[in-house]
Amino acid sequence: MACILHIETSTNVCSVAVSEDGQCIFEQKAEGEKGAGAERLGSMIDEALSFTDNHAIPFDAVSVSCGPGSYTGLRIGVSMAKGICYGRDLKLISVPTLELMCVPVLLREVIQEDDALLCPMLDARRMEVYAGLYDRSLKPVREVSADVVTEETYRQYLEERPVYFFGNGAKKCMETINHPNAHLIDNIEPLAKWMQPLAEKRFLQEQFEDVAYFVPFYLKDFVAIKPKPLV
Repeated sequence: MACILHIETSTNVCSVAVSEDGQCIFEQKAEGEKGAGAERLGSMIDEALSFTDNHAIPFDAVSVSCGPGSYTGLRIGVSMAKGICYGRDLKLISVPTLELMCVPVLLREVIQEDDALLCPMLDARRMEVYAGLYDRSLKPVREVSADVVTEETYRQYLEERPVYFFGNGAKKCMETINHPNAHLIDNIEPLAKWMQPLAEKRFLQEQFEDVAYFVPFYLKDFVAIKPKPLV
């Protein structure tokens, strides 16, 4: 196992966590409008580093949520993560934001159907969302995309099986989606502590990013689509 510093800044809730041997041993979060929570990121990271230094726990890697999400928040989070990796000679791990949002849903064990799909959503204003579709093993069923939600957007999946929608973009979409197989799960947000199992899996598989050239989701994956970024 490893000791990993986790950084999540994709929404208005900014959070930092430390995991060691599969357990979360430190967590801090701050909330503010339009990425203002990220203003506290530096102090929260300092607290995390002081905590591990005081307990003589050496870091092995830094994991950062790589989006989609807030343009400003992701830029700050990735920059901080890269700076720590440079300063302490650590490995960098990226964790997709929508994938990490599935972790608390699976841990809650509220989904009983084996064939159910998970659809995390991040708000992109109006009826636009960033969304992904995963099965219960977190295997992508559809690529993450910027969706303009209508009653037809997810119909092909809803006609086949239950789909659970969650995240800060989900609630506004439920009336439009309007299908008996569509279910809403409230109070799910991306937090650093949920990154632990995904980051540790990537650490064990040596799926590391190039610290010099790594960029977050909004620069790497959506260049062709160019959705309206969250500010």
